[in-house]
Amino acid sequence: MHIGVEHDPGCWRFAVRDNGIGVDPRFAGKLFGFFKRIERDRSPGTGMGLAICKKIVVRHGGRVWVESQPGKGSTFYFTIVERAHAQSATKHEG
Repeated sequence: MHIGVEHDPGCWRFAVRDNGIGVDPRFAGKLFGFFKRIERDRSPGTGMGLAICKKIVVRHGGRVWVESQPGKGSTFYFTIVERAHAQSATKHEG
């Protein structure tokens, strides 16, 4: 497993890479839905973890996505908006 972070304009981008079973890119979007599991026989779980992560990240103005290939692991990315950037965006919305 590898965890990394980079600063992008207005946010921090985190990456979490594993060497798990990987996911066919056609199914990558389904991973973040509640009770969605792609490989039921090969990996345990309820299908809630990634959905909850996405909900938290989106609530804080970020986004989440995955890049993966079957048999080669996955890299999960998410962004967190910088506090100063989030506060100025909120002031402009109201």
